[in-house]
Amino acid sequence: MKKRFIAGAVCPECKSQDTMALTKQDGVEKVTCVSCGMEMTQPEEQVAADVRQQEQVIGVFKPE
Repeated sequence: MKKRFIAGAVCPECKSQDTMALTKQDGVEKVTCVSCGMEMTQPEEQVAADVRQQEQVIGVFKPE
């Protein structure tokens, strides 16, 4: 899995600049601060559309 650093990004928790790394796995983007370990996740639009209200989903598996 490749990490891409986000130039100029500031961690909302520790306020460090240029420490935010973006990874993508199973249609879910994850941003991690390599300084303090804070994480944020955001699913792609198609994954988010498949999530029902009041449920927590780690990922959506759709065999083809």
